[in-house]
Amino acid sequence: MSGDEIEEKSELEAGKEGVSGGGSGGEEEAKQHAEETIEDATKPKMQGIRDAVERAYLGEVEEKEIEVVPEALVVGAGITGMYAALGIADAGFKVHLVERKPFIGGHMAQLDKTFPTLDCSACILTPRMVDVGRHPLINLMTYSEVVEVSGEVGNFKVKVRRKARYVDENKCTGCGMCAEACRFKNKWPNEFDEGLGKRSSIYIAFPQAVPAVYTVDPEHCMMVKRGKCGKVTIDDIRAGKAKTPCMEACGPGAINFDMKDEIVELNVGVIIIATGYDIIDPRLLPEYHYEEYPNVITGLEFERLSSASGPTGGKIMINGKEPKDAVFISCVGSRNKQLGYPYCSRVCCMYLAKHAHLLHEKTHGVKITILYQDVRAFGKGYEEFYDRVQSEGITYRRGLPGEIYQKPGSDRLVVRAEDTMLGETYELEADLVVLGVGLRPSDGTKQILEVLNLKLSPDKFFAEKHPKAMPIETEIPGVFIAGCAQGPKDIPDSVQQGKAAASAALVYLAKKKVRVKPRVVEMEEKPLTASSLQFAAKEISSVAASGSSGSGSGGGSS
Repeated sequence: MSGDEIEEKSELEAGKEGVSGGGSGGEEEAKQHAEETIEDATKPKMQGIRDAVERAYLGEVEEKEIEVVPEALVVGAGITGMYAALGIADAGFKVHLVERKPFIGGHMAQLDKTFPTLDCSACILTPRMVDVGRHPLINLMTYSEVVEVSGEVGNFKVKVRRKARYVDENKCTGCGMCAEACRFKNKWPNEFDEGLGKRSSIYIAFPQAVPAVYTVDPEHCMMVKRGKCGKVTIDDIRAGKAKTPCMEACGPGAINFDMKDEIVELNVGVIIIATGYDIIDPRLLPEYHYEEYPNVITGLEFERLSSASGPTGGKIMINGKEPKDAVFISCVGSRNKQLGYPYCSRVCCMYLAKHAHLLHEKTHGVKITILYQDVRAFGKGYEEFYDRVQSEGITYRRGLPGEIYQKPGSDRLVVRAEDTMLGETYELEADLVVLGVGLRPSDGTKQILEVLNLKLSPDKFFAEKHPKAMPIETEIPGVFIAGCAQGPKDIPDSVQQGKAAASAALVYLAKKKVRVKPRVVEMEEKPLTASSLQFAAKEISSVAASGSSGSGSGGGSS
């Protein structure tokens, strides 16, 4: 045995004698030696962390280069999303266009005319819908929702839930025989017509819908909901013993009640969010008695009444007759801090002017009054259109109404308001009251917010990286927002942002490679408050308690 080995053995035996002797000095020395060993081992790692933090602070974070997947995801297939998808696909890159409704086109598909030119909405929109549906590089995924997103710019991994339509898209010809044969034909409110028209349990939203595929409503189809339609059960269908009336009428055999939701995984380089808007719920303003009085309707409901493809064939009928007096009310929900919508919706003033013009054009001798806060005719040709409407004999009175009530013994309404220009109150009788309801973030905003972890601006729309210099970029590289997902806007501005988002996305796709920096976590300094101090004290107490109980049990076991 060498001298070093003899010396090491003697030190080890001495240590054992000290411990077995029960002396406190030996235990303290061993504990101190262990602490020094741990400290020596962690010093290099701690220094490495300090160096990394210092480099991040100085902007010297090491970048990495990754290849960009040459595909894009567009969420939302309204007018903005369609133009964004077409812009990218026409440049030669594949696009996955996801829409939560069974059809594309968004709210623009519901409109009759567009201001200020009064062009037919369908004449503008339908060709673009057909282009999207037929484009070889656009994977159209209607009746679908994005449920998960991971990864980073250039390589996002996306999961999309394709909801069961119970109709095979590859077999359905859109003939409509199934809806005619349905046991609940034209029984349920048609959402596309804002509930003014009726549809069957199996339906297509409107005749020009893309894709031209019928959808079974799981909430109203008895076979989906209860497993039985009339005397036919799901087991009878599976055994081939019987068919439902809709299945009997379907020549191609496209209806399949065994369909399930499907998760589709995608790999894309960039993402564009174009989830659009929904209207503010007018029931939040009880003084207007929406839904209580049938002749109080929203602007979208007026659009469906005015449209030739609507439930009345373009005739504006209220309680079975044409209105003689009509009142239009602006800023319903918008610019209202109490409701949480303090912003201007930007389109209400002009679409009310359009509605007033259409009613004046379609209904002879009707008296029309528009009640407003401020008229904001900001766009190209808007002021001229506003002047045109006024010249047609339509009256504008400043000041919003405080109450609408029904005239006793009549179905006519009385609108009570104050003219803030004259400083006097007045009452107007009307057969029809149209609410110029404002815009809010769409119902799909919350889900996208959760899966992408995007930020919201104070108005609850998606926040851009910079309101002036980067209006379509977000804090996440490779993720863009466009149209009413970013804030209320009209059709021209929505189209512009859709095309701008496509151009920004193409910058990444065309490069094929992108350099990215790892994310750096920053601590946000906030002043201490009583509640935060109480929370910190509670956390420290709980940690201390768990630590003491853990050490006690450890000592007992040793």
